[in-house]
Amino acid sequence: MNEELRKLLEKQHYAIVGNHSGVKLCHWLKQSLLYNRVCYKQTFYGIESHRCLQMTPALTQCTHNCLFCWRHQGFTEKTFKQVDDPEFILEESIKAQRRLITGFKGDPRCDQRNWEEANNPNMVACSLTGEPTLYPRLGEFFELSHKRGMTTFLVTNGTTPEVLSNLDPLPTQLYVSIVAPNKEVYKKLCAPLISNGWEKIMQTLELLPSLDTRTVIRHTLVKNWNMDLKYIPEYAKLDEIASPMFIESKGYVFVGASRDRMTINNMPSHEDIMEFSRKLSDTMGYNLAMEKEDSRVSLLIRDSSINPKFNR
Repeated sequence: MNEELRKLLEKQHYAIVGNHSGVKLCHWLKQSLLYNRVCYKQTFYGIESHRCLQMTPALTQCTHNCLFCWRHQGFTEKTFKQVDDPEFILEESIKAQRRLITGFKGDPRCDQRNWEEANNPNMVACSLTGEPTLYPRLGEFFELSHKRGMTTFLVTNGTTPEVLSNLDPLPTQLYVSIVAPNKEVYKKLCAPLISNGWEKIMQTLELLPSLDTRTVIRHTLVKNWNMDLKYIPEYAKLDEIASPMFIESKGYVFVGASRDRMTINNMPSHEDIMEFSRKLSDTMGYNLAMEKEDSRVSLLIRDSSINPKFNR
């Protein structure tokens, strides 16, 4: 990572870990500590917002330059010049999280019990930026996390089916972001950096039913781009291939670097999200189980017998 990029990320309150990893406090971790407001993942799945470690082992590596991405898109590589040890990444990421939350302890609004617990995260959200599956020792990283009693969530753009098919162990919950109903929209909205991205995503969808873990398809919805109701049959066809346990429809938010490429008119309302979700639910037969308005997100469940909240 060049020094200019490192300084920019640190200015944006990233904690840089080693050669290619990073940690950043989630908005909802702060909200949980100060106001007892929790993220949708706690509402839907039962994780604890204040104990979530938001990180990535691939700060500058990705296969997409998505127009709606609110992270800094300094993606200059798809491989690693030097691969850090997974134990080093995990230990240093936890230490970085502790440093980042230090100042909250003295805030009179901060729940001191939650702050103490936040110093020992029990959940890894491997999703901060970049494409985490490009890190070649990801399975070892998850194994170490699980040995510490940590839940692992992985968010991938789906362009590395060969990694997912060999990943051992799998994360506790696997998210695949499907943000386009077809190849034409995909190429415009995701600006792929590889020539066969759409074909790779199709392979991932076909792979998903065989993976022995909790699976989620996430549709990030951008108004005037990918959420016209005419696309519902195409999304449903893709989702049916994957047969995930859960489907999230989540609205794009006009924040961060995405403001250079989008406008506030591209941000859907919660009612827009719910209209999309109801149509998708009706088309697929999935149950519309939950919603969280402040996150503009809904949850569809394949089978009403499936409990989205997992037990530790």
